[in-house]
Amino acid sequence: MHALIVVSHPHESSLTHALAQAVAEGIRQQGQHSAEIADLAREGFDPRFSAADVAAFNQTAPLPADVLAEQTRIDRADALVLVFPIYWWTMPGLLKGWIDRVFSNGWAYADGGEGKVIKKLGHLPIHLVALGGADRRTFEKHGYAQSWNTQIAHGIFDYCGAPVLTNAALMLPDLGSAEAALQQAKDIGRNVFSRRSPAAKYLFRRVNRSLRNKRDRISISPAIPRNT
Repeated sequence: MHALIVVSHPHESSLTHALAQAVAEGIRQQGQHSAEIADLAREGFDPRFSAADVAAFNQTAPLPADVLAEQTRIDRADALVLVFPIYWWTMPGLLKGWIDRVFSNGWAYADGGEGKVIKKLGHLPIHLVALGGADRRTFEKHGYAQSWNTQIAHGIFDYCGAPVLTNAALMLPDLGSAEAALQQAKDIGRNVFSRRSPAAKYLFRRVNRSLRNKRDRISISPAIPRNT
């Protein structure tokens, strides 16, 4: 089976890129599986949702060629892995723009009429591997994990029917070292096509209970993590 790993970081020497390589290595170590890394920054993908994209959304014009190329690359894959640093509690703008443009009307989802949505990506497992500079406690107590799940796991992928099998945030302060993060990324890669546990749809599943119990007490300013 084949995995497409999409990485969003401007520096190829970054830990984010090393994590993408580690995921790929873990996949390939299983022998019969392959992995392709799509480096959005190096490839020069344009994340801007242009007038051409609006026309394609309204189905009054064909999809732009670069969007079609990305969809073809995804269609070749049996799983999609997104590897990225956490910027302001979400994914970088380049990756969000990639999703905005590539997960298009008619390909990722369609209007079923009467307010219904036809989910078209039920065949595509999703694996999210994010790198964070804050610790887990910050994400949990301040509500960022719940926001993450609502926006990304549910708002994007559930909307299109794509099952989120991995929703991992590798928090450097908790892991203690880049080496520990790389090992976790490799382990994620090994399990992309051999899931032994139920789908982990939501980041920090236990945080949802704590937030419902009104334990959100701290306020910490978000920051782009260093050395990611």
